[in-house]
Amino acid sequence: MTQEQTVVDGDWHRVHPASPFVRGWVALAAIVYFFGRDTFERALQGRGTIGDNFNERTLWLLAGGGVVLLLALGSFLLSWYFTRYQLAEGYVRVNTGFLFKQQRQARLDRVQAIDIVQPLLARIFGLAELKFEVADAGHSAVRLSYLRLAQAKQLRATILGRAAGIADGSETVEVPEAPEQVVLYLPPGRLVGSLILSEQSFFIVLSAIASVLLSVLTESRAFILYLIPAILGLGTAYWRSFNTGYNFTAAISPDGIRLRYGLLDTRAQTVPPGRIQALKVTQPPLWRILGWYRIHVNVAGYGEHRRSEGEHRTMLLPVGRKPEVMMMLSLVLPDPGTADPERVFTAGLTGLDSDAGFVTTPRRAWILSPLGWRRNGFLSTETALLLRSGRLWRRLVVVPHQRTQSIALHQGPLARLFGVADLVLHTTPGPVAPRLIQAATEEAVGVFDQQAARARKARRLQSSEQWLAQLAPTALPAPPSTHAIQHASTQEEPDHG
Repeated sequence: MTQEQTVVDGDWHRVHPASPFVRGWVALAAIVYFFGRDTFERALQGRGTIGDNFNERTLWLLAGGGVVLLLALGSFLLSWYFTRYQLAEGYVRVNTGFLFKQQRQARLDRVQAIDIVQPLLARIFGLAELKFEVADAGHSAVRLSYLRLAQAKQLRATILGRAAGIADGSETVEVPEAPEQVVLYLPPGRLVGSLILSEQSFFIVLSAIASVLLSVLTESRAFILYLIPAILGLGTAYWRSFNTGYNFTAAISPDGIRLRYGLLDTRAQTVPPGRIQALKVTQPPLWRILGWYRIHVNVAGYGEHRRSEGEHRTMLLPVGRKPEVMMMLSLVLPDPGTADPERVFTAGLTGLDSDAGFVTTPRRAWILSPLGWRRNGFLSTETALLLRSGRLWRRLVVVPHQRTQSIALHQGPLARLFGVADLVLHTTPGPVAPRLIQAATEEAVGVFDQQAARARKARRLQSSEQWLAQLAPTALPAPPSTHAIQHASTQEEPDHG
């Protein structure tokens, strides 16, 4: 049997022998540079090589470099030898360490998302890192670095099959990778345009205008110099966004939503259906010209990592038009719980006042939010709570009822004076912070009670952690059209709570 086939039998397996070298190439490069810089400097200055000026110092330098290099190579080999993984008994286990041993394990039925990551050097050697998050993993995400790309894909398919309930470990053949169908591709031109019209560009242009005016009025060029750090920081942010958003592709498959992106370092994520905790659609002011939106999500485990790492992992759509937003919403929330989802979500994206049944801030409290009071509002369907806010920076937050972990009411003295309150919903950590802003006190209290009841009821109906055991899809779904979300409806009218 092949390596990929024996993964399911409970035996222990090692990662690829080149893994420690791919992980530790920076250390090797530093050793070579430190002990070889003298020769390098001599070559640049035309003073000959070490052989032309061989002495006792050179001998000790070479000996020391050789010892350090051997120690580094020895540690790499020991690291590889003592790194093993096992897939058995509903868990994936990873053992690491020579002197200080460590074992990490995670339940397969708690898998939230799986990534296949290929840094540039790993891509050159055809290797990939398999990384997946579980609901209770916190900072200890399980990583397998590195496997052959085909092996990583096969292992991911096996883990997803176990987690989804379509494989139980007794199978004697490979669990095939689920078929997929691409439903969205982000053109590089639109990505560049979104960066040019981003909030960062807006503020840097304002800063540049202010600096020029101050320089002219004060006859000093010092203000222009202050822009240099901002320009360098903006360039870094632009590059990071372009590098991670390049070639962004979304596909649907029976095991989840698959996202691929990256220019130098590529990443392939698989987010199982129903595991997204909350979703946020935003539209910066300049994007309104072209009708663009972005989507962020909360996924258990993702929000616990460094912001630089987690920011792009929580991006469901870097930039897209309304039909693409509606299509992604239909994937995350296949049952919107309302008979007219097109009208409801459109009102959430662009509406004002009571469009589609949204309940907004009462007129008496307009002074607390002169621009946004007609936008700030909520609407509850049978399956999710929709919260909209922002007049200039439009936001729509969608929280499935079963993902509500706790609820809190906030009311300061000024809000109490005007008879309004904020309602805060708590989900897993991430970029989405659901908050109903300045609702009438009686409305906020009503939503507080009703949302708690809806959450309890929704969690009771979700009896299994294995999503395919609940959904039991029989075939790959067709890519949803612009209006496909209209076909998922319920028999009851939405509850405006």
